Amino acid sequence: MNDLFWLTDEQMRRIESYFPLSHGVPRVDDRGRPRVMLLTEGQMSDYKGAALVFEAMPATPVLLGDRGYDADWFRQALAARGTAACIPSRKGRKVSIPHDSVLYRRRHRIENMFGRLKDWRRIHTRYDRCPHAFMSAIALAATVIFWINQLVLSLDAQT
Repeated sequence: MNDLFWLTDEQMRRIESYFPLSHGVPRVDDRGRPRVMLLTEGQMSDYKGAALVFEAMPATPVLLGDRGYDADWFRQALAARGTAACIPSRKGRKVSIPHDSVLYRRRHRIENMFGRLKDWRRIHTRYDRCPHAFMSAIALAATVIFWINQLVLSLDAQT
């Protein structure tokens, strides 16, 4: 690791204005990381995919999810586990279930993580048609992204 070249904080501040904008807004801290990964077919609903990885999900006090995860059985399973669901109701639901909108705004970090994965051209354009090779590329990218973020955090802690 001695051959790695890292910019100092001062150097980063000087070039930060040249970084590309995301929808006209400067990039935010996007050091999220995936906890569980599952590759599903494109037409599978989100909550069906969640059922496949539910047992592997780590225990957490709150689960943030978009409307695709709004299912009664999923909410009940989370409640039985002691996890609060911060999931907005589907538009077709007759009785809307309230959610914490302030907490839900933090879900952008999840989307940032997916955006960071899609910075990898091989993943963004889906070069690999074989699901095993594609999932391997995603796992490799996630590992490298997490490793770089951890290294940057440890360097920040040293200064």
